[in-house]
Amino acid sequence: MNAIELIGLRKTYGKGVVALDGVDLVVEEGKLLGFVGPNGAGKSTTINIIAGLIRKDEGTVRLLGKEIQPADFEYKGSIGFVLERPSFIEKLTAHEYLRFVASMHGLEEREASVRIDELLEFFDLDAKKKERIELFSAGMKKKVSLAAAMIHRPRILVLDEPLEAIDPVSAKAIKDNLKLMVRQGTTVLLSSHALDTVEKLCDGIAIINRGRIVYRSSMEDIRARLKDEVGQETFSSLEEIFVQVVSEGGNPGVEKRLSWL
Repeated sequence: MNAIELIGLRKTYGKGVVALDGVDLVVEEGKLLGFVGPNGAGKSTTINIIAGLIRKDEGTVRLLGKEIQPADFEYKGSIGFVLERPSFIEKLTAHEYLRFVASMHGLEEREASVRIDELLEFFDLDAKKKERIELFSAGMKKKVSLAAAMIHRPRILVLDEPLEAIDPVSAKAIKDNLKLMVRQGTTVLLSSHALDTVEKLCDGIAIINRGRIVYRSSMEDIRARLKDEVGQETFSSLEEIFVQVVSEGGNPGVEKRLSWL
């Protein structure tokens, strides 16, 4: 079954700024898809439409086989979100906030307590669990957002820059657990500018540029297709492929350099 299906998504902001220009994207259940593109390509707009924070102008969103309508909210019980600009009740402590999230998902009190304690320890937040979230660093807030996204063991995780500002040790643990969740059947859509992470972590990759999906495949298949289409013999990394794909006309252009260097 396809966990995520986006068909013909279109979104235009004020003064005719086209954010999405007919986005078609499918993520199979139990897969981890990297969703990459330059700034302003439409990644966060796509994710915010899935989260119900932005209304699409046209198109269809299906999650776990069900078409999602603007007024729907029950589907969020099966999904965990980490958004580009996560919002918290910042006067709460990390423990209080996770208790609130657990109650919203209907977790029984004893099970919620076990999961909260494990998550706080996993994210190295147990020593700070009584501090208000408003006092946390950006990386600590991102950890709270991840914990809240995972606490109900969702069938789908939609993650916008989930490792941004997080220390390398915690990042490795998070990546290992994402891979474990995928092996157990969770579907993950991961948006990131860290192309090396996407290349090593994901099953497949979708590249979005100027509001359209320009490539969608496995890393191996992307390399093969690009070799055929742009006449390159080899590509050493996803970064090299990415630059080639998103550069207008397949030409990366003149190397940029500051005038005083």
